[in-house]
Amino acid sequence: MKITSDNDTLAENKVLILYILDQVHKPITNDNLYKLVLSAINMNYFYFQQFLLDLESAKFIVSFQKEDQILYKLTTHGKETLSLTLDILPGIVKLKADTNLKPLLETIENEHSIIAEFTPKSEDHYIVACKIMENNETIFETKTFAGSRDEAKKIVDNWKNNADKIYPALLETLTKNYN
Repeated sequence: MKITSDNDTLAENKVLILYILDQVHKPITNDNLYKLVLSAINMNYFYFQQFLLDLESAKFIVSFQKEDQILYKLTTHGKETLSLTLDILPGIVKLKADTNLKPLLETIENEHSIIAEFTPKSEDHYIVACKIMENNETIFETKTFAGSRDEAKKIVDNWKNNADKIYPALLETLTKNYN
């Protein structure tokens, strides 16, 4: 698809983005929105970004910063526009979006609910951050020191693979009465 292609294709792509935002029912990150769009059609990332800018300047969508992420959501004006333009979205594209939306959203939720990363401060000093996110809200976060890259990577991997066991144990320790 070329950005200079006919106006129908450009409009279809914008309507698809509005449609997906409407189906998600909550703010979503740029990357996750792009994944959902790709599940329905093949769209160049740079064109996708331009479509987002166009939709935002037309006030069909809004973006806002939450913690360290930019989130997008559909505006009331965007919903109204979607209801007027949904019929230009080809049925096959809508069917693909509908079919892929729920499983992909579940995957995205699971990917982003457990987060762990490390930041090197020097060769033997790493800061490791471990988080649990729910509905784009941080419900648990801890940071710790690691003395080597291997140790930092081990903590990150352990958190990603075992947060369901580590988190309750940490909560129990934090709420225990030590008197």
